[in-house]
Amino acid sequence: MANRTAEISRKTKETQIRVAIDLDGSGKANVKTGVGFFDHMLDLLARHSLIDLTIEATGDLHVDAHHTVEDVGIVIGQCIEKALGDKRGIYRYGGAIVPMDESLAQVAIDLSGRPAFVFNVNFKGSLIGNFPVELVDEFFKSIATNAKMNLHINVPYGTNNHHISEGIFKATAKALRQAVSADPRNNDVPSTKGSLNG
Repeated sequence: MANRTAEISRKTKETQIRVAIDLDGSGKANVKTGVGFFDHMLDLLARHSLIDLTIEATGDLHVDAHHTVEDVGIVIGQCIEKALGDKRGIYRYGGAIVPMDESLAQVAIDLSGRPAFVFNVNFKGSLIGNFPVELVDEFFKSIATNAKMNLHINVPYGTNNHHISEGIFKATAKALRQAVSADPRNNDVPSTKGSLNG
């Protein structure tokens, strides 16, 4: 497989983001967004997907974390799509079920070239520390849309917001690791259409 890396920068009046990824890395994370809990979750995403992830983000945190979290998701999604190229020789599909103490997260991914997002999660309250739980949904929606993937996230039970979020990030990481991995039995594009460009 060719070198599967990407680096993309995005600058708006609200945020300035630079993301670099290596799909065939070892899970190294160098993440600085100014949002502590989000940095922790991104570290988990890199570590458990074995995708090297560098993120430098500055945003209008004096307003709130929404724009920063959403825009980081946009650029990560764009990097995934770019690094995958024509998606030749990948598994395409990935799934994971991850327990996190009393919570359970179930994630399924299809790198289909068509964005679709399902988020069946009931958080208990609106905050994790000072981090709004709704931003977990926004982050993964941004990734799914910009990576042009089907991403289904379900949490059938859980009572601790931190554990629920951590389970989601870990399960997504494990599913993504599987989906982007090289399939030793198939060097072609894994689609009867011969293309995964939508």
